[in-house]
Amino acid sequence: MGVPKEIHNGCPQEPWHGCPLTSAIVIRMLEQVPERILITGANGHLGRRLIARLRKGCEVVAAVRSDRAAAMLEESGAVVRLVDYQDADALAEAAGGCDAVVHLAGIIRETAENRYVDAHQGTARALGALDGIRLVVYVSVVGAARDSPNACFASKAAAESLLLSGRATTRVLRVPMVLGEGDYASLALLRHARGPLSVTFRAGSFEQPVYAGDVVDAIFALLQAPDAPDLIELAGPERVTRRELIQRAGTVLGRRPVLVSLPVTLGRVLAGALEWLSANPPVTRAMLGVLDHDDDVDVAPACRSLGLELTALDETLRRCLRSEISSA
Repeated sequence: MGVPKEIHNGCPQEPWHGCPLTSAIVIRMLEQVPERILITGANGHLGRRLIARLRKGCEVVAAVRSDRAAAMLEESGAVVRLVDYQDADALAEAAGGCDAVVHLAGIIRETAENRYVDAHQGTARALGALDGIRLVVYVSVVGAARDSPNACFASKAAAESLLLSGRATTRVLRVPMVLGEGDYASLALLRHARGPLSVTFRAGSFEQPVYAGDVVDAIFALLQAPDAPDLIELAGPERVTRRELIQRAGTVLGRRPVLVSLPVTLGRVLAGALEWLSANPPVTRAMLGVLDHDDDVDVAPACRSLGLELTALDETLRRCLRSEISSA
């Protein structure tokens, strides 16, 4: 059972406060959630939203990899643990007493120090070996496939397989672009939409962005849905071209950016040159391939399985972009 939209309206900050009816509903739903949950990648935007959602009903252990990430969660209400995700012993210690894991950590840009095989398969292997965990919810990416020529997609799919064959019951939630207040994707879209000129690669590629609050709804539902499918693909309710997405974002901001579309082949050539010149390039060919993926997700199965009501694209844009303008 998913959380009714009127309870929280996608907001991560105790939106039911002061309403006895919705408070009672939330309390009853939280009683079905595991008592202690480990979240990897907890310092990210989804992680922080999820902590805010869960902290009143269970104990949350936030696993992060750096002191900087830990500092971001000092006031979150979570128990923060500094962990190397590929260190099985350290991960097991952090997960002590937990009966569920929400695995959010992952990368789309590979560097010399942070390889896909380590960030994805290595972490999945360590999580899959944990004792005492009954459920793992893994947030993966739309496009993941073992036979994909894209190294990131193939690595993500390999991690899915490792977790699905691990000790705990695993639910894989694949998502495309996620838009939330203050997150990287929203900031990038804002930069495209508010200026007079927007330059992008392959403006005709298809996007199906989903609101961050809806993803948190889905994770929350999976934590209390023992009969959910092993693999669920979730996206936003509308599939639009990148050109239309930028134009609609501009409309929200009262702007009409002129869009220039460059061939993605040019982007691949430039990314390849950057990979040759640097061990830590700002853009890689695999990263560009993930960003350029044509999304086409039938959201009906996910909505039925998890009881979701998705946020409309224009409403998502209003929430995410206007919040950035007001905080600037």
